[in-house]
Amino acid sequence: MLKEHERIHTGEKPYHCSQCGKCFVSLGVLKQHERIHTGEKPYHCSQCGKCFARSGMLKEHERIHTGEKPYHCSQCGKFFASSGVLKQHERTHTGEKPYHCSQCGKCFARSGMLKEHERIHTGEKPYQCSQCGKCFNQSGELKLHERTHTGEKPYHCSQCGKFFARSGMLKEHGRIHTGEKPYHCSQCGKCFNQSGELKLHERTHTGEKPYHCSQCGKCFARSGELKLHERTHTGEKPYHCSQCGKCFTRSGDLKRHERIHTGQKPYHSSQEHTRLHTEEKA
Repeated sequence: MLKEHERIHTGEKPYHCSQCGKCFVSLGVLKQHERIHTGEKPYHCSQCGKCFARSGMLKEHERIHTGEKPYHCSQCGKFFASSGVLKQHERTHTGEKPYHCSQCGKCFARSGMLKEHERIHTGEKPYQCSQCGKCFNQSGELKLHERTHTGEKPYHCSQCGKFFARSGMLKEHGRIHTGEKPYHCSQCGKCFNQSGELKLHERTHTGEKPYHCSQCGKCFARSGELKLHERTHTGEKPYHCSQCGKCFTRSGDLKRHERIHTGQKPYHSSQEHTRLHTEEKA
């Protein structure tokens, strides 16, 4: 053991991997490395049967079953099953981001986050949807996309029971019940419960219209407005009346038409009816 320890100081690495030529200070470390090439995983979990190449990896895994969390954060007292996860957590307190992108210099707290970020530069999209073939640069994005095929909505609102495919969508929905509006307009002080709604509102101040019609060049503040406008060129009328088959460009136009069949009268008085029609023409 002393002899192996001294090699840390001397730099001597007498054990060579016959597969790749990499050198090691001890026979045990070489043996562990060789398992990368052979795929050998001699350590088995007695609870679930999962196999590991190293005894330490098995030990960490077993804590999933026992619930043991021996590593605790000195800042907030939170406990973790492995020293590596604790180290990552501690960076939330220190702000340390040791992983740097060589392309743009952006820094990250985790090596995995850097790896995912680098795909923006390389264009690599290694995660493919088995249903439609669409590719993604993050496994999480693929998982979210797959829900468009499966219809899975694992996030549900405890207030009204509505389900959502994404946690962020549930969070935004929850503000309907709480009345929370955390996004403020710096120009007029108006508040919104979604960042997207604030962004759209800000265009009323800036006059920004980022959506352009490729046919006539007309500009719009919202993508939905552009989509409606484009139908004037294409003639598309996607909204169909189930009673008579008549088609409409807008859902609102279909709704008004359906009142002919239902006999529904949306106006409370003839004066209100006249006023609304006057406003529409103005």
